[in-house]
Amino acid sequence: MSVMFGMTWAKGLTLVLHSPGGVTNAAETIVAYLRSKFDDIEVIVATYAMSAGTMISLAANRIVMGRQSQLGPIDPQFLMGQRAQSARAIVDQFDQAKKEILENAAAAGAWFPVLQTIGPALLQEARNALDYGERMVAEWLERYMFAGRTDANALAGTVARHFNDAATHKSHGRRIDRNEARSQNVVIEDLEDNQPLQEAVLTLYHLFTIACEKGPASKILHSDLDRMYVKNWAPPSPFPGLPIPIQRQ
Repeated sequence: MSVMFGMTWAKGLTLVLHSPGGVTNAAETIVAYLRSKFDDIEVIVATYAMSAGTMISLAANRIVMGRQSQLGPIDPQFLMGQRAQSARAIVDQFDQAKKEILENAAAAGAWFPVLQTIGPALLQEARNALDYGERMVAEWLERYMFAGRTDANALAGTVARHFNDAATHKSHGRRIDRNEARSQNVVIEDLEDNQPLQEAVLTLYHLFTIACEKGPASKILHSDLDRMYVKNWAPPSPFPGLPIPIQRQ
């Protein structure tokens, strides 16, 4: 909100987005705020906007992508131990166990230790998370990207299901390029069609990448009004219990 302060809302927003993803609730909050201010939003994906970044992209009126750009699946992930597990995998595993046990009761013994790790609460949370993200993205698509189309409701549901379909994508990190996105009727423009814009976007991407790789910054938000928010990693303190001040530029 502080970075966007002073913008002219009527002009619309061009959002250059580079993100490995994050929490669905955060994406919902970001989209809600942006859409409360701007009627027209375009998202430019310089290299990748994965997971929750894809969700934000699908809430735009259009997405600008280059040949190297990629979106990704939006199926939610659960942290179990040291590994992230797909919510879809949790649901599918339970359904498979249920099917095999109904067909052959002796299979229950083999499935018992697996089902113990799932538990009824986690299973329900996985189902809720899958439905929550897909329904939210479908509502955004219908309201914004597909606004005015007679088939907006059905089309939005189809697109949201495709991006949420872990059984098809096989990996949460799978690359969904602009050709695949277009095949799902996502409104895509080619970054290469505007060479000055492409040069500016890639320069911005490289500068911010260097800032994050060579400095303490882990997240940078910056507007054309030179308002900036920087979130830094906190390095280990040589004096336990004492904070280390980090200069923010």
